[in-house]
Amino acid sequence: MRIILASITLIWLSGAAAFAADAKAGQAIYDKSCKTCHGADGTANPGLAKMMKVDIKDLKSAEVQVMSNEDMKKIITEGKGKMRPVAGVSGDDADYAIAYVRSLKK
Repeated sequence: MRIILASITLIWLSGAAAFAADAKAGQAIYDKSCKTCHGADGTANPGLAKMMKVDIKDLKSAEVQVMSNEDMKKIITEGKGKMRPVAGVSGDDADYAIAYVRSLKK
């Protein structure tokens, strides 16, 4: 029984470490490709939102955090509304950026 619990704990910890690594890689991608509009901490750039006449969601909000990874990836890669697809961010990079956005959760 102890071996099983130790194994489960080890798997959980390695998964948490992998998530942290993904989020760290995602922060670099976010800073390069997303921060201008979504702000350093996920809070929208109000000047840009006003200029574009659009509501930019707070990425820390429950409304965004409840979205599936697949839905977030679709928005990143295909765009939504006035948001265009994020150039150069797809595949693993999009997954890493999503992991970083998840780490911003309120």
